[in-house]
Amino acid sequence: MYIIAIGWLYVTVLMALTESSVVAGILSLSFYGLLPTALLLWIFGGPTRRRRAARMASKASDTSSQTSAGVDDHSQDR
Repeated sequence: MYIIAIGWLYVTVLMALTESSVVAGILSLSFYGLLPTALLLWIFGGPTRRRRAARMASKASDTSSQTSAGVDDHSQDR
């Protein structure tokens, strides 16, 4: 997916370079290249973000259960 995004940005940079003015080039690059690419990567990156969040939540719950188990073990030793 990233190779497609890089290719599209390359094309839009070349399009922006051929514009008649600097302002038109910047607007072309922004509206044809950067914004659509950012939106595409954000939309298709959603499942990865959800998996990462679930993994972090499970690690946090595992850590808290191990910590609470460790506290219970110490309280029994007294």
